[in-house]
Amino acid sequence: MAIAAGIFTETFKDATDGTIALDMGVETHKGALFTDTLTSDFDADTAYAVAPYDANETSGGSWSAGGIALTGTTWVDTSEVDHLTLDATDVSVGTTTLAAAMGYLLYADALAGNDVICMADFGTAVTTTNGTITITWTAAASGGVMNFDMTP
Repeated sequence: MAIAAGIFTETFKDATDGTIALDMGVETHKGALFTDTLTSDFDADTAYAVAPYDANETSGGSWSAGGIALTGTTWVDTSEVDHLTLDATDVSVGTTTLAAAMGYLLYADALAGNDVICMADFGTAVTTTNGTITITWTAAASGGVMNFDMTP
């Protein structure tokens, strides 16, 4: 088992067929932190707080269970690399006590189903003891929070 980065296809299929009203421009989506014991199924997983996202979450101090709202969200057309990218303000939260945070699960907290959007893999586990966790999103042209390759 291991954290992996990816986009959850069921959520985007439901958004395009009108099953859910997913608005990526709102700032009510949250990011929860998980340990490396989590394995995502990007084709089948649908929601935060249900299996496998009902276990292996890490939180503490100023980072509460359920996560922190993602702010400053914007879609960027990075036409020079043929990507449509979701970018956001970097996340920085002080006075956290976290054990081995390995991945960031972005989900639609305002939707009744808490639909999962994407998972970011830190590559290395992050532990804090009354410290600050900072998540720096890459520049939009390099991928941002998530991106779609628009190459035909």
